[in-house]
Amino acid sequence: MVVSLVAALLLAPGVASATQTERVEPTAVEAAATGIVKTADLSQFQPGNIISDAKFFDRGTMTEAQIQQFLEARLPRCSAGYTCLRDYSDTSRSTAADAMCGAYSGGVAERASTIIFKVSQACGINPQVILVMLQKEQGLVLSSAPTKDHYRAAMGQGCPDTAACDARYYGFFNQVFGAAWQLKRYANPPGTSQYFTWYAPGKTWNVRWHPNEACGSSPVYIQNQATANLYYYTPYQPNAAAIRAGYNASSDPCASYGNRNFFQFFTDWFGSTQSYNSPFGNVELIRALPGEFEVAGWAADLDTKEPISVHVYVGSVGVAVNADQERPDVGAAYPAVGSRHGFGVRIPAPGAGLFDVCVYGINAGGGSNVMMRCQTVTAMSGSPTGALESVRPVDGGVEVSGWAIDPDTVAPATVHVYVDSVGTALAADKERADLATRFPAYGTKHGFATKLTAAPGSHTVCAYGINVAAGGNVQLGCQTVVVPGSAGQIPELGRAPIGVFEALTLSGSTAVASGWAIDPDTASSIKVHIYVGGTGVEYTADAARADVARIYPAYGERHGFVQQLNLPPGKSEVCAYAINTGSGGHTFLGCRSAEVAVQIADLGRAPIGVFEGLTVSGSTAVASGWAIDPDTTSSIKVHIYVAGKGVEYTADAPRADVARIYPTYGEKHGFGQQLTLPVGRSDVCAYAINTGAGGHTFLGCRTAEVAVQTPDLGRPPFGNFESAAPAPGGATVSGWALDPDTTQPISVHIYVDSTSAAYTADKPRADVAAAYGLGDRHGFSEFIPMTSGSHTVCVYPINTGPGGHSWLGCRTITVP
Repeated sequence: MVVSLVAALLLAPGVASATQTERVEPTAVEAAATGIVKTADLSQFQPGNIISDAKFFDRGTMTEAQIQQFLEARLPRCSAGYTCLRDYSDTSRSTAADAMCGAYSGGVAERASTIIFKVSQACGINPQVILVMLQKEQGLVLSSAPTKDHYRAAMGQGCPDTAACDARYYGFFNQVFGAAWQLKRYANPPGTSQYFTWYAPGKTWNVRWHPNEACGSSPVYIQNQATANLYYYTPYQPNAAAIRAGYNASSDPCASYGNRNFFQFFTDWFGSTQSYNSPFGNVELIRALPGEFEVAGWAADLDTKEPISVHVYVGSVGVAVNADQERPDVGAAYPAVGSRHGFGVRIPAPGAGLFDVCVYGINAGGGSNVMMRCQTVTAMSGSPTGALESVRPVDGGVEVSGWAIDPDTVAPATVHVYVDSVGTALAADKERADLATRFPAYGTKHGFATKLTAAPGSHTVCAYGINVAAGGNVQLGCQTVVVPGSAGQIPELGRAPIGVFEALTLSGSTAVASGWAIDPDTASSIKVHIYVGGTGVEYTADAARADVARIYPAYGERHGFVQQLNLPPGKSEVCAYAINTGSGGHTFLGCRSAEVAVQIADLGRAPIGVFEGLTVSGSTAVASGWAIDPDTTSSIKVHIYVAGKGVEYTADAPRADVARIYPTYGEKHGFGQQLTLPVGRSDVCAYAINTGAGGHTFLGCRTAEVAVQTPDLGRPPFGNFESAAPAPGGATVSGWALDPDTTQPISVHIYVDSTSAAYTADKPRADVAAAYGLGDRHGFSEFIPMTSGSHTVCVYPINTGPGGHSWLGCRTITVP
């Protein structure tokens, strides 16, 4: 029986066989999973001894748990909507013992790792061989998006290249058990016929290069039964072109790759295919700490008693450490190697985000390096976070307070506080017990509070968190205050700068901001600060502006600015400030928006999007934004987390503005999700969920605070603008509103563009009554006539007692 003949051929990427598709590009997938490209030495490939009998039939190389750990390490993440081998299960059947395999006790929903282990034990086949063949035949070990067809022909069993696969072998269990049974049958064990003889070991046989007979063959002395079994299963040997190609395809039409790939995968994953010793051990700890990763465990090699080297990679950055720490437990379990085989290392985090942390034991003898564990971990690293919470004017200056943490260190962060252009460095080392629940790894010594000297008048106070490792400095906030004079009088401010932010022109991702600025206290050129988002850069407004000089002749013409800026993908706010040089404060010159349309080829394959806003009303918030996966025009999922608890939504709301920038993808990519917030401060974070190649994308976090129960909120009305549903001739506007001063229904004013009408929020809302105890007559749902086209709908609840009116928000809708 010739099994899986097609597995010998290399198929071009994306080309599927009628029977199966063999995966042959390990480096691309391996690098994605581990950040490391493997280095199997194909010069060591022996066509007559691909793998030793001792390795091939060694059923004791891996436990069931180790098989599962191996699958998880090889593929840390699976694409959304798919079940990868690490998570796959199948119902197995019970089989009686025969000459090939012992009895197998079937089970319902057995994990793939369980089936692989039980089959290896029953049939006496190395579980590593089964894992390699699952990858060689259908790419299942490394595939993040396997299909049903991949699983039903997982081992290529019963799939010759001369006909369709035999349906009797369909199914993961049937494939694994059937292939292992067949690999034992090739040896003609006692009680069976002497059928398989044409690759019998100890003789020379002509082994073809390719299914095409015109490609010819060459004599091979088959040294052992395991090698014979591989040729029965895949009856071709790689030619010189296939060997030279390494992990790639060759242009030689007579090149085949099945047995070459078996050698490559086995060597990369488990070391030598021959009976040599490779490193072994256990990675007991991988965790993130502030600014670094900690990795610990033990590793040894039976070829030596000396400590061996361990390589630890964080992403693509690796360090070498000697496993030379005392481990009496290891010495007791493996007396042949002694006890000096422990290791522990801390590696600086390269930055914020997810990193694959992978650990390799480095071979000391005739074996090969071994990957011991690979785990995806979120780094505790990046730019500082914090807030300038209070700026209070006092006689002679200002009192400022807030907090700051740099995620790379538990030590107090440095904060620079500027009063206008004068900066003061502070240590954020004051006790802030409230931070412990939000940042438990960092302690509580992260507050700052001080008084800074400032003359009477208006001042701009800004605070910056100063970065210590990965990331950059971050603005924590700015506030404008007026310091009173000695008698409590506000002095004449007078001398603040003047100017205009005239234009922002955009070409690709490059923008030019232009305008002018003058400080009346000096004829010299002054500074301007231009911010892209929250990041500012200082420039000098010294370009010649004859037009400005004609209007302000006393100051000359060197007061213009024309600055080139690099904008990130998406929408950016660009703001300009004229910086004061004498009495008075800085002057805000205005903001302008620009949006960079990114070419899809530049996006990579992970999703893109923006978490645009979080509007809060009472304990209810609405998280809004958009998300696109460049691999599909369909709407994708977003996960929104409130205080660490996430819910999945679909980003399918119409966004015409997004469609204008990414016309290929249409407009169904917006999200506007209503959330319920707990009392206190909550971090609300959004992630775009990947649907194809690539990983999920972090869209950002926003902070909201529900201070107290509703009766203590003050006296203005509150509520929720829940929906504006367009229909022919208008739209139905719905929600609820109440005033805490009364149990009676209140009025709401609904604006359509610039036209408003008054309605009464008096419809029953049992949920509102349960939440606030002020009765249930507080709902509104009104059909409002509108012309066809785009309209802006805004809702205001009208106050009935102390306090003012409130705003529940606006929505843009399109009436058909």
